[in-house]
Amino acid sequence: MKSDNNGTMVLESRLADRSAWTTTGRCPIEQTMKVVGSRNAMLILREAFYGTTRFEDFIDRVGMSSATASSNLKALTGAGLLTRRPYQEDGDRVRQEYVLTDAGSDLMPVIMGLFVWGSKHGELPTRVESVHTGCGEPVEVEVRCRAGHLLAPEDIELRLRGTGEESPR
Repeated sequence: MKSDNNGTMVLESRLADRSAWTTTGRCPIEQTMKVVGSRNAMLILREAFYGTTRFEDFIDRVGMSSATASSNLKALTGAGLLTRRPYQEDGDRVRQEYVLTDAGSDLMPVIMGLFVWGSKHGELPTRVESVHTGCGEPVEVEVRCRAGHLLAPEDIELRLRGTGEESPR
């Protein structure tokens, strides 16, 4: 089913009848949202990308209670997006800071996509912009295949993995 350029993806023939299959419970987007689907989780990740590592700094920078920060940091650590690392300032006890893992860093395009979208379509103007360090041009988020081709939604096909005629459910 080829798109008519209305911003939708192409569905492989076995998936064209959308009433015959579902991804509920097995959708990668659904699984991701279980981990990062709250406002506070995304803002903590934003701050981690900005270099925030300390518990109190997350509270201050995101504007949340310590209980909310604790709950979100625990969930993000449990999901493997952040890891705890001990640190100690002179005269203080050992504390834990939070740093991005490789899995957390893999969310950078998502975070940047939200930033770019919010900058373009948000209700309030922002004073912060994201630019390429090398040339100063604004950052854009694009979807590309592994071969490097720039893709529009209608250039993306949703299909079943494997080559068999398994049921799409």
